[in-house]
Amino acid sequence: MIEFKKINKIYNTGDVETRVLKDISFKIDKGEFVAITGPSGSGKSTMMHIIGALDTPTNGKYFLDGHDVSKFTDDELADIRKDKIGFVFQSFNLLPRATVLRNVILPLIYSEIKPEQREEMAKKALFAAGLPEDRWNHLSNQLSGGQMQRVAIARALVNNPSLILADEPTGNLDTSTGEIVLNTFRELNRKDGHTIVLITHEADVAAYADRIIYLRDGVIINK
Repeated sequence: MIEFKKINKIYNTGDVETRVLKDISFKIDKGEFVAITGPSGSGKSTMMHIIGALDTPTNGKYFLDGHDVSKFTDDELADIRKDKIGFVFQSFNLLPRATVLRNVILPLIYSEIKPEQREEMAKKALFAAGLPEDRWNHLSNQLSGGQMQRVAIARALVNNPSLILADEPTGNLDTSTGEIVLNTFRELNRKDGHTIVLITHEADVAAYADRIIYLRDGVIINK
């Protein structure tokens, strides 16, 4: 499903060249739960941006579902993000004065899906994310951190994406709440077969995945 072939990412600032990713090659199969981890400055955020079609490599090839994303235009990358990738971020990124249901429906607003179908899709995603139904009409700023992250997971699921990309999803949560969220990802992977890529600098968080790709200084140490 995901394949990197000799991916390099180089940033140039004046006369200074910084090579952040160095000949990175790996594969992630459909239905895998994989963590990408490493210390600060290892290149994992840059890798996340490329996987999420938020950035392109300097050279090398990135295939997602058989498409060479590394050659896509900005508009094509936007379509990939909209149709194939569900994002879950550390900061939740919810609208505070909108209800839970409205937050999950929002990615569907500009689609051709009928309003009543959008609501059904949002409810299905909220069930899958494990948020109790009695919270669906609450404003998102009335929820706990763990509940907000479950709403963010539901929003990532609502388009039925090929890939769920979670960037430090427990970073703003306490340990016990983080465990609940990580178990939600595990359940989505094992029960529903979602492909999940988890970006984290914490070894105990990475351990929830079935496979760990470890980066150091822009190079894969272990995969």
